Amino acid sequence: MRTCLAALLATLLLTGCGAATTPPETLPSLGAPSTAPSTPTPSVEPSPGTSPPGWLGTRPLPTTSAGLGVRSPTPPALRDRRFTLPDTVPPLPGTGFESVVVDPAPEDVIARSTWAPGCPVPATDLAWVRLTFWGFDDQRHTGELLVNRSVAQDVVTAFRHLYDSRFPIEEMRITTKAEQTAAPTGDGDDTGSFNCRPVRGATTFSQHAYGLAVDVNPFQNPYVKGDVVLPELAGAYTDRSWRRPGMIFALGPVVQAFADIGWTWGGTWRSLKDLQHFSQNGR
Repeated sequence: MRTCLAALLATLLLTGCGAATTPPETLPSLGAPSTAPSTPTPSVEPSPGTSPPGWLGTRPLPTTSAGLGVRSPTPPALRDRRFTLPDTVPPLPGTGFESVVVDPAPEDVIARSTWAPGCPVPATDLAWVRLTFWGFDDQRHTGELLVNRSVAQDVVTAFRHLYDSRFPIEEMRITTKAEQTAAPTGDGDDTGSFNCRPVRGATTFSQHAYGLAVDVNPFQNPYVKGDVVLPELAGAYTDRSWRRPGMIFALGPVVQAFADIGWTWGGTWRSLKDLQHFSQNGR
């Protein structure tokens, strides 16, 4: 009898020990973190050219004896440029085309422009224009221009036509004195008007110095004279057979809009092509 009890006790002990040798992976979870890989959230990469590169406007170019930046190849991120930068003025109310003309321009607006004593037009002859435009992001934006008061309403009419045709613009703001003296980066694209400076390569004042000219999307529509391209990184846009958003063509809406107010396009000039430029007197 004692032998049977001893045998039974031994069997029970062995069974208990056997439970302790169960492989760890068969034990129930005790709340330890799961090691199963989580499903990554897919990231949506912006389409090429639709997002401004982080270095935009921060990389000065070597300069020539004329003070221009050295022409350089267009970076891949700018070869099909179709982004719109944040607005620099509050949005105008409404959902369609809107404009506000303040004539003459307020003193604080003149103060942040390139106007200075010696400019060929008095500050009181300049009007501050705010208007809406379509961005490359297909959104309604608000920009500002400083123009000669005598053409303010005509300029508004031209940009109303551009709005109606949904022609995209990257940014629209007033050029500052700091920009005039900054080292060239060759990648600017500001649509603007008044800029108290001489004609490129000359000493006479530009029509911009009178507020009687407008440049539209300069990067997509560069100034080209021989080997000079301005902006200096816009060489990819000298190929006008590759049609991209924001470019200006002879039969397109921008040329027609300015022709309707009697202005001439620099893309028709013979000695050079200023594809961004529109002016009242054709210069």
